[in-house]
Amino acid sequence: MVVLDATIVNIALPHIQDALEFSTTDLTWVVSAYTLTFGGLLLLGARAGDILGRRRVFIAGILLFTFASLLGGLAQEPWQLLAARSLQGVGGAIASPTSLALITTTFPEGPERNRAFGVFAAVSAGGGAIGLLAGGMLTDWLDWRWVLFVNVPIGVLIAALAPLYISESQRHPGRFDIAGALTSTAGMASLVYGFIRAAEDGWRDGLTLGSFGAAVVLLLAFILTELRVKEPITPLKMFADRNRSGTYAIMLYLAAAMFGMFFYIVLFVQNVLGYSPIKAGLAFLPVTVAIAVGAGLSQRFLPTLGPKPFMVAGSTLVAIGLVWQTFISPDSSYLGGVLGPMLVFGFGMGLNFVTVTVTAVSGVPQHEAGAASGLLNATQQVGGSLGLSILTTVFGSASTDEAKKQLPKFLAGGNPEQKAQFVKTHQLPAPWANEVLAHGISAAFVPAAAMAGFALLTAWLVIKVRRSDLEALAGTAGPGIG
Repeated sequence: MVVLDATIVNIALPHIQDALEFSTTDLTWVVSAYTLTFGGLLLLGARAGDILGRRRVFIAGILLFTFASLLGGLAQEPWQLLAARSLQGVGGAIASPTSLALITTTFPEGPERNRAFGVFAAVSAGGGAIGLLAGGMLTDWLDWRWVLFVNVPIGVLIAALAPLYISESQRHPGRFDIAGALTSTAGMASLVYGFIRAAEDGWRDGLTLGSFGAAVVLLLAFILTELRVKEPITPLKMFADRNRSGTYAIMLYLAAAMFGMFFYIVLFVQNVLGYSPIKAGLAFLPVTVAIAVGAGLSQRFLPTLGPKPFMVAGSTLVAIGLVWQTFISPDSSYLGGVLGPMLVFGFGMGLNFVTVTVTAVSGVPQHEAGAASGLLNATQQVGGSLGLSILTTVFGSASTDEAKKQLPKFLAGGNPEQKAQFVKTHQLPAPWANEVLAHGISAAFVPAAAMAGFALLTAWLVIKVRRSDLEALAGTAGPGIG
């Protein structure tokens, strides 16, 4: 449901932009408002499950997510939609950690858990595919609001059926690290806002500088809080293991690139290629197939080869796909300029998904499984938000420069009706707008490729294949391992 919601909203972004009059840079908040609260509060949600009971917390999160979806579908102003998306993120953060924690604690380390994570990755890819198609159909046949309304019956059904299929977990006494959750979420939100603000108003703008300053203060406060509290929301000892800390870094970089890729390619295929929402959804289906194939391959051979080969190969393919996308232009066709790099990118991400998930929870005691898996999930969401904001800064600068170049061409070649419309909206019409959008997207994929490059370097230099890890992955570890 969580994966579906991300992709189903992505397909509707151009229609949301038109209906509520978002700028392209502000439109990123429709994604980031959700992912920031989701990622920032995930560990608090996982902790709540441990303390209050996972089934109880899961149902509460699903109901909150459902209510927020209803509010988002009813939004009439941009701020109303962003508030609802933030509340969706809170609901998702409360409900989502249960799934990975249940897999980790239900299946013993080894082939059985590897298969379970393989199924989990396949279901995630399937949810993404369904979201792409459903988002296209609902937006085309009904209205963009239905990409949010559709969560209401699904959420009610999940909450009703959960008691029948999920056993209540044992409750563990503990405390909530509210200060850690709030400072980390607020700090990342300030950092993301600073990048997005810089895209529109420049790096010398007072609010831009103030946002970065607030981010530094809040994130330092978060680190100090985690070092002092007895039960921190982010157990810093999780980073003591070389492979696990490397895995978190790889997920951060890859998520940063992935969120940006999906955001900008959705805009390209609909605004430049002129695809309908349904056709756009179909255009992304090969990516989900490539992800599923890569995930299945890594799940099968992970116990034999260990994590490093898949992380290196996967990150390399992701980087190649993103470098390929830097050549995108208004003349690029779907087959010639979009499909190829997306398939390479998707297969590389598939090789990484199961690998980083298994590595992140490998050797973790059961009582810390929720924290380990929650931290990986939080890294993905926060990395996605931060990466999208950085790409948006580059996109904003590049598209502004290109608009200045295209304006004289428009004034020389545009007809009177187009010029009259430009006076009202201050927006260039096609084909000049296509040149601006494509140039901005091409520039945005440069830092995305660099992020994939950092993931590759981390996989190559940090991740080590250890005999104990291979034994654990194969289910043959001796006493004391895992």
